[in-house]
Amino acid sequence: MPGAHLNPAVSFSMFLVKKITWKLMLVYWLAQFLGAFIGACLVFSLYFDAFHVYSGGNWTVYGPQATAGIFASYPSEHLSVLNGLADQVIATAGLMVCLLAIIDEKNNAAPRGLQPFVIGLIVLLVGLSMGFNCGYPINPARDLAPRIFTAFAGWGLEVFRAGGHWWWVPVVGPMIGGIIGTFVYDLLIGIHHPPSRGKENREENGARHPPDYELVQMEA
Repeated sequence: MPGAHLNPAVSFSMFLVKKITWKLMLVYWLAQFLGAFIGACLVFSLYFDAFHVYSGGNWTVYGPQATAGIFASYPSEHLSVLNGLADQVIATAGLMVCLLAIIDEKNNAAPRGLQPFVIGLIVLLVGLSMGFNCGYPINPARDLAPRIFTAFAGWGLEVFRAGGHWWWVPVVGPMIGGIIGTFVYDLLIGIHHPPSRGKENREENGARHPPDYELVQMEA
């Protein structure tokens, strides 16, 4: 079972390449959203006094004292919804291609002990190179769950209306990007792997030793 699962888009991609079952994928999704929601609760509780002093108890999404962006992503003024969707698709697709290359044992994968470090470095590089538009959410759970929390905690439904109803972009974009990244990796690298030795042996044995039902037919 591949590593830690913190991103629904990654878990879905792992399901597409048959590394996890759909049932396990749903369990991961539930854990990811619950973890992100609880994390938002803890951050709010830990820094409640700081939030209150900074904003005067007026929780806002936009403006000079806005605090909603601490919990979820919001687009910059220059960013349209369509451009934001493209941003999330491209960023997550790039992340997925790199991630699959790191964990693919047939592709000279990174040593298991170094995989978390390398993956973290890739996420950092994605943020440094693609974070200008909207802060590179690239994770539906990390964005939607805290957004739901802020809606209940005092910011209201404006967290869903802001940015031209931006909220769905960091949810749908990474899922599409994960699919595209998985397809690109498989097309360019995955399908070109030579068959495993075990598979070759099974094929050879199957050719030399016909299945039982064929033996029965031959004897008959």
